[in-house]
Amino acid sequence: MYRYFGVVMSFRYWTATIVALFPMALAANAQDIKDHDPLFGSHDTLEVELEAPFAMLSKDRPDEEETAGKFRFTAEDGSPVEFDVAVRTRGRWRRNPDICTFPPLRLNFKKSQTKDTLFHKQDKLKLVTHCRNKAQRYEQSVVSEYLAYRILNLLTDRSFQVRLLKIRYVYTDATRDAESYAILIEHKDRLGKRIGGKPLAIEKARIEELRPADLNLASVFQYLIGNTDFSPIATAPDEDCCHNQALFASKDGLHYTIPFDFDQTGLVNAPHSEPNPRFSLRTVSERLYRGRCVNNDQLAATMQLFQAHQSDIESLVDEQQELSSTTRRYILRFIEEFYDTINNPKRADREIATRCI
Repeated sequence: MYRYFGVVMSFRYWTATIVALFPMALAANAQDIKDHDPLFGSHDTLEVELEAPFAMLSKDRPDEEETAGKFRFTAEDGSPVEFDVAVRTRGRWRRNPDICTFPPLRLNFKKSQTKDTLFHKQDKLKLVTHCRNKAQRYEQSVVSEYLAYRILNLLTDRSFQVRLLKIRYVYTDATRDAESYAILIEHKDRLGKRIGGKPLAIEKARIEELRPADLNLASVFQYLIGNTDFSPIATAPDEDCCHNQALFASKDGLHYTIPFDFDQTGLVNAPHSEPNPRFSLRTVSERLYRGRCVNNDQLAATMQLFQAHQSDIESLVDEQQELSSTTRRYILRFIEEFYDTINNPKRADREIATRCI
């Protein structure tokens, strides 16, 4: 007998229920999820060159005014491609120069130039950067955060697509350059079109307005990667809801909730990360479940989804060539600890179900 969230059920009944639900979920995905944009149709690391006044951007950190730049890469047929891009800094935590000496960026492409290229239909894209120059641990943090997004992609199509880049930064205002990994993140408008949901710009939300299955998946995923830096219902003043979870309207009247921004997680374990002071955690690698008790009746289905993808997730980490051996061992061990918990009914009940809020 299996006991989750205070309910005792037979393994046979639990499994049969999940299997019955899978065809309906797959049918819904086939109907609602559209084709990916070309940029996110491959998981190969894309080598690019980005030219801009990075000394100024690193010093002044403009988050509204854009500056001119160039974006270059080689197309599949071997031909060189160059785009004009407008560049500015973005974000809050990582835009602080005391935290990161190199800021996160936003790239604004011209659709007239990107038509029928790898960047077809792309416009404004967030670029997750390396935080500090010439430091391997910061580079590894970028690759680890990329994997966090990819793990969520394995679990659901309702997630932000990402592309890992190897960028050579060409400074137009200094006699130096830099090279590091970076992540391009799918724009929320493109994600909305792909999943058939409109991005929402609201101040706050109520739990009962969120699709329970999506919220449960997001909550267990946040527990997997060791994240407490999020909220599905609230955010900081003057920002759209919600904190590190984007909301999208769905056809059934409830909202999809989709996580993003994973640099403060135990899985990434970035040098600049800090544990959430609200929860008296010693390090970011200490897990704390922040799911909602009202949805505990769906936890069994959520657990089964994660269990079904365990080998896929581990293979994803194993096959990421840009990871150092040290980082790979750490991530695999961190993931193994998660599965040790959810595969043990008593531990799952103690660490997840009864820790709900």
